[in-house]
Amino acid sequence: MLISMLKETGALLEGHFLLSSGKHSDVYIQCAKLLMYPERAEKAIGLIVDKLKGVDFDIVVGPAIGGIIVSYEIGRQAGKPSIFVERENGNMRLRRGFTIEKGQKVLIAEDVVTTGKSSYEAIKVVEELGGEVVGIACLVDRSKEKIMYPVYYGVKIEANIYDSENCSLCKMNRSIVKPGSR
Repeated sequence: MLISMLKETGALLEGHFLLSSGKHSDVYIQCAKLLMYPERAEKAIGLIVDKLKGVDFDIVVGPAIGGIIVSYEIGRQAGKPSIFVERENGNMRLRRGFTIEKGQKVLIAEDVVTTGKSSYEAIKVVEELGGEVVGIACLVDRSKEKIMYPVYYGVKIEANIYDSENCSLCKMNRSIVKPGSR
């Protein structure tokens, strides 16, 4: 169901992409194209919320910018508060008067998880404030690497992911697109 929504909204792209992690891929998921439709966002994120039944968390934290809507909608459907971390001088921080209390159980929310880099940056902020991360929720999990927390996803997508120096798409001289937010 989620794959068809991604395709219908033009959120699932094929080509040669520079990911925010610095890696390259032949598939890019532009979740903003799906999330711009509130009814579709509600349904897509509802798939994740269903998987979160039985997971004890107090608050949802999304890394800006991709995790903000996902965090908000998980919070809305689960009846939990939702906040976000954002970059300031290159580092993720809580701003806007948001707080994490010591011992608070935190769910990290993302649009797409590939390497977990943005999630780990958010986790660092949460843990420095005394919060306890219970997992990562995302619309799309395309990770190939081991993520150190439970991942609750809407859909798992297999994509070729390359280090820039070993990218077969670069070797074929395919032009690269950087659609990400970083």
